[in-house]
Amino acid sequence: MVSKSDKDEKVIKPKSDKVYLTKDGLKKLEDELEYYKNVKRPEIAEKLENAVQSFGELTENAEYEETKKEQALIESKIMELEDLLSKAIVIDTEKISKVAVGIGSKVKILIKNLSDKSEEVSEFMIVSSVEGDPEQNKISNESPIGEAILGKRKGDVVKVKTPKGEILIKVLNIEK
Repeated sequence: MVSKSDKDEKVIKPKSDKVYLTKDGLKKLEDELEYYKNVKRPEIAEKLENAVQSFGELTENAEYEETKKEQALIESKIMELEDLLSKAIVIDTEKISKVAVGIGSKVKILIKNLSDKSEEVSEFMIVSSVEGDPEQNKISNESPIGEAILGKRKGDVVKVKTPKGEILIKVLNIEK
C-alpha cells in the first residue's frame, strides 16, 4: 500500500536536454550571469574604448586585439549561462523521494574498495554536473558513483568502476 506522501514524492532522473538545479544552484547561476552582464561586459567595453583612444591604429594595436579576445570569452560565458538557465528545472526539495535516489537526494552510502578491502561511509547530495562540488559534499549525477546509485533504494548494492578501481556501494539512507 502506498501512502499519499509516497505518491507525492518524486525520483528525479535526468533528461539530457534539461539542467536540474537546486534553488541555491539557480541563484548562483543567475548571480554569475548578472555579474558578467553588469560588471564584466561594461569593464571590457571601457577597456576597448581606452585601447582605441590610447593606441590609435587598430591593425598594430596588441592591447586592442587582446581585449577583443577577452570580450569574446565574456560573451561566450554569457551565452553559456543563458543557455543553462533556459534549460533549468528547479528541484522542489520538498518533493524529493526518500524511497529511491534521484537528483536532489541526500544519501549516505557505504563504499567498499574491492582491491584493498577498505570501507568508508560517505554522505552527500546528488546534483547536476553544473552544481557538482565534492568539497561541499555535492556530487554530480554524471559521476561514476552518482550515475550508479540513481534509482537505487535503501539496502541496494551496486558495483562501480571508478578511476581508482572497482568499488561496491551500499545505499544506507536516503533523505530529502
